[in-house]
Order: sequence, then structure tokens, then C-alpha cells
Amino acid sequence: MAADGDRQASEVIIVGAGLAGLTAARKLHGEGVDVVVLEAQDRVGGRTYSKALSDGYVIDLGGQWVGPTQDRVIALADELNIERFTQFDTGRKSMSIGGEISTYKHTIPSLPIWSLVDLQWVIMKVDRLAKKVPLDRPFSAKKAREWDAMTVETWKQNNVRTAKARTAFDFAVRAIFAAEPNEVSFLHFLFYVRSGGGFMRLASIPEGAQQERFVGGAQQLSDVMADELGDRVRLEHPVRAIEQDDDGVTVRTDAATFRAARVIVAIPPTLCGRIDYTPELPARRDQLTQRMPMGSVIKCIAAYKRPFWRDAGYSGEMLADTGAIQLGFDDCSHDGSHAALVGFMLGENAREWTARPEDARRQAVLAEFARFFGSEALSPVEYAEKDWLAEPWSRGCYVGFMPPGVHTTIGDALRAPVGRIHWAGTETATQWNGYMDGAIESGERAAGEVAAGL
Repeated sequence: MAADGDRQASEVIIVGAGLAGLTAARKLHGEGVDVVVLEAQDRVGGRTYSKALSDGYVIDLGGQWVGPTQDRVIALADELNIERFTQFDTGRKSMSIGGEISTYKHTIPSLPIWSLVDLQWVIMKVDRLAKKVPLDRPFSAKKAREWDAMTVETWKQNNVRTAKARTAFDFAVRAIFAAEPNEVSFLHFLFYVRSGGGFMRLASIPEGAQQERFVGGAQQLSDVMADELGDRVRLEHPVRAIEQDDDGVTVRTDAATFRAARVIVAIPPTLCGRIDYTPELPARRDQLTQRMPMGSVIKCIAAYKRPFWRDAGYSGEMLADTGAIQLGFDDCSHDGSHAALVGFMLGENAREWTARPEDARRQAVLAEFARFFGSEALSPVEYAEKDWLAEPWSRGCYVGFMPPGVHTTIGDALRAPVGRIHWAGTETATQWNGYMDGAIESGERAAGEVAAGL
């Protein structure tokens, strides 16, 4: 990298060393472009975060699963020789409504017949409406303004007739967005459903978004790409300011100043708004960064001596409308040598629990596992969690979403470059928005834009 006075010069600067930023950097570097990646944290990976427990078993406290049609992330994993394995899904699944636990065998919970018919009709209707939303321009759908004027909750109240079908629908919305149905635009919901290939694909394990995991954790994808880029990746370099002029961009961090022809900002929209820009961002883009909140999630993992729930005939999958966690899965290793359960605090529940001590969360999570799978769940060999709301470099997880009124007023600013500034991140993806696959798509797109402008 060349020096320019007290500035470090390259052709392209990438802000953020998650999957989007590293994909963009890798693509450009492979085309002979001089790049530097500036990452605020002391690690790469962004919203993927793999951590080794004391016995060496690597767990995922961030993004974890992949599935069919997520072609980009699967191709990248194959290229990097990162092995995948099938998410355990054998046995009875558990659901708690109003504190009453029931079990079921298939993807859709067991419900009274009219509630089941109601829910299946709703799923078909959602998929039918979602097909009417253009993935590249959701705001151009024929009924975009009507759908963007309401929340998912409003649509649910008007279309889902039975109480238990409404509860099951709420389960899915919280699991997919880590947000409440009354927070998400119905137009954004339809876009997201189509982006992921349909309601059931988003919600399912077999043939769905939760079908497979990575041996050794999902963060490896970023770790290996960063290793390839070497000292072009700068950790603990939070970007504070971006200045652009007719000749290029100047990017300022706490540690150094960098100069380049163009910059790709590959972080969530809400974090984009925390950077100082000269000249200031156009009003529409600036407003967008203020109006795309992150989901709210605390991910909790308990490791055990053995998978006692499997022995009792349970799959480990659980849903609940009350209690500390709303969603859970078996989280054992690929070879069964390490046993674990993972649970999620989601939406408003996560916002309540983030204010409480970690030990209180731990006790509550273990009590929920015990309620579903027996008292042995109270005695893990280790417990780990990640409160994504407390993470300053994401401010939530899984993904930034659009409340009502955003798509149809300023949604066109989401991907549009601002001079020499280009935008990446899974929120900008058209396919598998919100997922690792979407992050990779966004990095490829932004790299293509930049390459065309050099």
C-alpha cells in the first residue's frame, strides 16, 4: 500500500469486515485492485461470531444456518473447503402457548383443525402476495403504498381469524425478523418472504433456511477470506468520517487516515448513519439510516454432558409465546461428541432481558430448557450468550428492517451510490436479504459497481 503524506493510499476502501465487505474486497483484489478493509472490532465476521467453549467445541453466537437456493454462501464454503452438516431434526418438536406445552412432528405446529386450516390459508396467501413484489424495486409493486401503510400486525388482525393461528404466525414473524409484528411494514415482510423463496422456506429446517450448519462455525467464512487478504484487513479501525471530493475519498479512523478513489460501506444502515460525511449525505439516504432499526435478539447456548432431549425423543426444536426464550434448537456438534441447546430471546422480550444481569438470563434460559426437556437442563457444563443489542458495532441482529412508510418514500436510496460512496450489507440484497447469502450478493454487487467506476 502506498503512502500519501500522513495518509495511506489505495484504490478502494471497504468499511466493515463482515461477509459483505470481505466478499467485495476479495473480488476486487482478485481483479488486481488495491484494497484496504477497515474493521471496527478486534475480529472479522460481523454478525457471524463463532466461539470455542472450554472443551474446544465451537459454537455460533451469530449467523449459523444455510439452506437450499443459498447458492452464493454454499459455493463460497465449498471453495474455502468449509464443511457443512445437516441440522438435527429428528423427534418431537415442542410448542408452548399460554404456558401449555404440546408436541408435533412436522414443520407446522399441531393446532385445532380450524386453526390449522386458517394458518395454511394465510401462508398460501402471503406467498401469493409476495410474488407481486419486485425484488429490485419493492416500492414499485402495484399495491406498494397500501401494503407499506400497514404493519404485519394490522394485516394479521384483518386476515388471520383464529387465535392459535395468530399465535403461530407471530412465532414465525419473530423468528424471521427478531422483531414484533407491529414493527415491520407488511410490504417489507412480503419482500423478505419473496427474497427468501417463500414463507415455509424461511421457517423450515429440511429444505429451508435452517437446513445446514458449518463444522467449526460460520465465522470461518470471513476468517479464511481475511487470511487471504492479509494485512489489507485492518482490525480495531472504527471509521469516524468519510470525506469525498472530485478526486476521491478520505476515510478517517481513530488510528489513521486513508485515501482512495472509492469507498464501499458494508455495515448495517443504522451504523452508516453514525459516520460523519463531508459533504453531508442526501436527505433521503440520511433519513434511511435513521429509519431502518435492527432486530432485537439475545442468543443463548447451554452445553451438556449428553443430548438428553434426543434420548427422550425430542428434536430440541421449541417455540414459546411466554417465558425467557421464544425459539430453540438442538445445537450439538456434527459428530455428536458435544451436546448443546440454543435458545433465542427475540423482539420485545430481548429488549426487556437486555436490561437484566447475565446471570438472571442464564437462570431463566435454563429454566425454560428444563420446562421443555426435563430437569437435566438445569445443569449445563457451560453456558454462553451474545446480547446483540449490547454490541456497539451492530446495535442489534439479525438484520435491519423497514417499518411502515419507508419503502415507498425513501426505499430507492438503499443501494443507490452517493458519489464515490457505495453501499453493501445484507440489508441491500435482493436474494436472501438478511442472510449470509444476501451479504455475499451485496458485496459482489458493490464490487461490480466500483470496478466499473475505476
